[in-house]
Amino acid sequence: MITYTSLHHVSLTVTDLDQAKAFYGDILCLNEIPRPDFDFPGAWYEIEGQQLHLIVDPSSQTIREDKRLSSREGHFALRVRNYSDALAWLKEKEVEVLEKPHSKSGFAQIFCADPDGNLIELNVEQKNL
Repeated sequence: MITYTSLHHVSLTVTDLDQAKAFYGDILCLNEIPRPDFDFPGAWYEIEGQQLHLIVDPSSQTIREDKRLSSREGHFALRVRNYSDALAWLKEKEVEVLEKPHSKSGFAQIFCADPDGNLIELNVEQKNL
C-alpha cells in the first residue's frame, strides 16, 4: 500500500521559456522559485506548498497540436479564491477561456491554455460563486 502526504509537483513541457514564463508569471500570477542548474532550460513555480515545473523540450510528444480548449483532455487544476475575479483578469489579459460555472463536478471551472496548449483549470466550489 502507498500512503501520500501531498501532491509535490506537476511538470509540463514548453517550447519557448520566455513566452511560458510571461504566461505563468504575468498572467497566472504564479511565484517563480529557484531551480537547480540542470543542463536544460526550465522554470519552477511555487503554488501554496506545491510546485509547477516547466521543462523546455521542443521535441516533446506531450505538447498539443490542436490547441482548442477542452475540459476532457489532460490538465491540472488550481483552486482560486474568487471565480469572477479570476475570469475578469483572464479576459482583461485577452486569454481565451472555456467557462463552466455549473459543471456537474461541483466546481465552477474556468479552462485556459498556455502558449503551448497545456490546459489549466481554475476552479472554486460552486457554492462560493
